Amino acid sequence: MTGGTPPRRRDSARSRERLLTAAGELFAERGFERTTTRDIAERAGVDAALIARYFGNKSGLYIAALRAETGDAAPPDLLDAERLRALFDRAGRRGAGPVFRTAVLAHDDETVQDAARAQLHARLVTPLQERFTRAGLDRPRLRAEVAAAAFVGVLLARGAGALDELAAADVDELVPLVRSALAGLG
Repeated sequence: MTGGTPPRRRDSARSRERLLTAAGELFAERGFERTTTRDIAERAGVDAALIARYFGNKSGLYIAALRAETGDAAPPDLLDAERLRALFDRAGRRGAGPVFRTAVLAHDDETVQDAARAQLHARLVTPLQERFTRAGLDRPRLRAEVAAAAFVGVLLARGAGALDELAAADVDELVPLVRSALAGLG
C-alpha cells in the first residue's frame, strides 16, 4: 500500500474545451502574436504540454479556436439586424477578434493567415456575396468584400475610441446606420 494522494482523473474533453475557450479569449484580447501558449494554458488551468497533444502547436490551436466559434452553420449576412447587433455586442465584450483583424493586418504565420482569411470569408463575405448574387447584382463578391471591409472598419474604429461619437453610440442606434450603409452596396 502506498501513501499520498490518489491520482487525478484526466478529462481530455474538458481540458481541450478549456484550452479552446481560453485561446479564443486571449487571441481576441491580444491577437495571435502577443498570446503565448503558457498564457493560454494558465488561463485554462491545464498543462501547456496539452496544447501540443491536442492541437499540435499554437497555430493549430488558433485554427481550432476559430472553427469552434462558428460551428458548421452558415451565419446570416451582415444585413441581418440581429447578426449586426450580436457582432457589435460581442466586440464590445471581447474586442474585435482575430478574424476581423485579418481584414486589415496580415498574420506573420501563413497557416494562421490562411485560416483567419477563410473564416473572414465564411462569416462575412460569402453570406453577403450570396445575397448580392440572388439579387442579380454585378460583381457580387467585390460588393461583399467592400461591405465586409466597411463593417470591420466601423468595428475596429469603435473599439479604438478615436472617433468619439462612434465609440459612444448605443448599439441600437448604430445597427440601423451600419445596416443602411451596407445595404447601399447592394
